[in-house]
Amino acid sequence: MKIKPLTKEQLIISVDRLTRFKETEKKYLRVYKDIIINNLIEPKLKKQELDNMDYRELAELAESIINSSLPEKNDDLLINQRLYDYENSVFRLNENTQNLLKNKINYKSIIDILPESIPNNLKWLKTLGNTFPNENTYGFPVKTVLLCEGITEEILLPEFSKICGYDFNKHGVYVISAGGKNQVVKYFYGFAERLKIPVFILLDNDAKSNLEEIKPRLRKFDKIHLLKSGEFEDMLPDSLIIKTLNYATQNISLAPIEGLENCASKAEFLEEFFKHRGLHEFKKAEFAQLIKQNISGQSDVSQEIKDIISELANVRTFC
Repeated sequence: MKIKPLTKEQLIISVDRLTRFKETEKKYLRVYKDIIINNLIEPKLKKQELDNMDYRELAELAESIINSSLPEKNDDLLINQRLYDYENSVFRLNENTQNLLKNKINYKSIIDILPESIPNNLKWLKTLGNTFPNENTYGFPVKTVLLCEGITEEILLPEFSKICGYDFNKHGVYVISAGGKNQVVKYFYGFAERLKIPVFILLDNDAKSNLEEIKPRLRKFDKIHLLKSGEFEDMLPDSLIIKTLNYATQNISLAPIEGLENCASKAEFLEEFFKHRGLHEFKKAEFAQLIKQNISGQSDVSQEIKDIISELANVRTFC
């Protein structure tokens, strides 16, 4: 076998992809096949040949290329076993997919070349070689999925929750914004089939029909919260929005902020506010980041958001 060694960057990208919270079979097949196609010189295998290859053989081939790209050999498989146990604790895996996990990849040597600035999944990976790995720092292992409609919830709920004393990272809460209520249903159908861990679903008030679609597939430990009214922006306290708008418009506009208390939709109010003050286009993700910068205490957390966090904190007690 003749190979082109993986670069340091390729090794880091590969282990990053293998340790993300993604469906096990898809992420492992993607990484293994990319490595074989790009770094195996002889014998040269076509994509169709890889698609038809036995999973164990595929894993051994990718593992061999990875390990041949590293300067040191290592027979310590503690990290490999812990990754195998983790994936099996979170996902329902068939025997064939488990063969992708039964590898001898030299994770210890790869960890040695990781830079300081890395995503949380790789920070967690670095702890797996320890005798007593720290499970409650980086959001891994994932123990609960929080499935919501939009980016505002994804950005702000972890911050609000931390203010209320429930740190998502320490409790393994993984947030996924689906990009709309219909996508939430699609995501949940897949999760209900594949995941062993609870899913907490957060829906806007206009998603009542979607809630009914989800209910029949709820497992006993899953939970749904339908907002009492409107969307997530409507849960934000007026005082926090005003504080954020004053922060965003300093040195631009001294006109008072009027009409917020009586508006039907805070998102629509914000769109009009940004337009009439001559600001850039209102974008939910950017405004959520501004809100995040201006959260200073529990007075900035509305009662319904506190209720959501409380429900989320207790969801695993039903497992």
